[in-house]
Amino acid sequence: MKDLFKVKSPKIQYVRPDTTILIEYEEFPDESSDAGKSIRFNPKKELSIVSEDTTELDLGEQHIVEVSEEMLIDSSWIKIASYYAIWDTRNINPYRMDGRQLKDTVDITLYDPRTKRDYRMPLEKTPVTSHFGHRGSRWHYGTDIDLNTGDSIFAAFDGVVRINKWDGGGYGNYIVVRHYNGLETLYGHMSKAIAETGTFVKAGELLGLGGSTGRSTGPHLHYEVRYQGNPIDPELMYEFPAYLIKDQNFQITSALFNYYNRSKSSSATGARKSTYHTVRSGDTLSGIAKRYGVGVSQVTRLNGISTRTTLKVGRKLRIR
Repeated sequence: MKDLFKVKSPKIQYVRPDTTILIEYEEFPDESSDAGKSIRFNPKKELSIVSEDTTELDLGEQHIVEVSEEMLIDSSWIKIASYYAIWDTRNINPYRMDGRQLKDTVDITLYDPRTKRDYRMPLEKTPVTSHFGHRGSRWHYGTDIDLNTGDSIFAAFDGVVRINKWDGGGYGNYIVVRHYNGLETLYGHMSKAIAETGTFVKAGELLGLGGSTGRSTGPHLHYEVRYQGNPIDPELMYEFPAYLIKDQNFQITSALFNYYNRSKSSSATGARKSTYHTVRSGDTLSGIAKRYGVGVSQVTRLNGISTRTTLKVGRKLRIR
């Protein structure tokens, strides 16, 4: 039986950008806010990569490209969609869009069995070690999932690999995949990034191997979901411990990005959120640090103890 829904890798034809349509959005005054930098676009400046504590990288060129989607029907490739989009193999967020300015609700189909567009979890097991949100004085834009170095990391949905790069001060070896449903997913801190830029991948195909590269205190996957460059809390879509996606569809509204305001406000007022852990039987410093995605040295420094200190059950340790 012929596979009527076999998808061909999108054809990409580079064309010269029409710079008359570029829009300069409001710049945010808080220079230390990763949230502010993640939605800033100024065509007069070189774009810098956005990550959880990133270094500036050589960003290369950005192009406006024509993308065609085709389907194999009766031995012929039939064009089913054609559109123009930004194709940038170096910059995570080239989309010049502030998610808070969305006027309408965007309905996203996460997977569709009828067209054989499925979903897969990014790892075989998904224990969460750090959540989306405040991390000390900065914002953490993804969900950290525990793994062992060398574990396989899989594409969450069908799509095309847009970025495969090294970021020594942030994501380490990381990959960004652009999906047909309008989302992009990012996979950070890999020991080895395997899927090459421009490669079409099906959900569940191997992208790379787990590790602890870049700014990382231990082996884990930093997993992000983004819409037009704006990060979305992955746990709004996934039940990670239960190893499933919550629904076939997902709605994107401006309210999803209100955390930009909270991040900016807390930085401006000097507010900080402190996290504490109550020691339980069997706890170790390394185990506690790994659970919260921080280093042992940070825990010892914040609590005035050493790695040889005996942890008494019931003691509260400051983590951040």
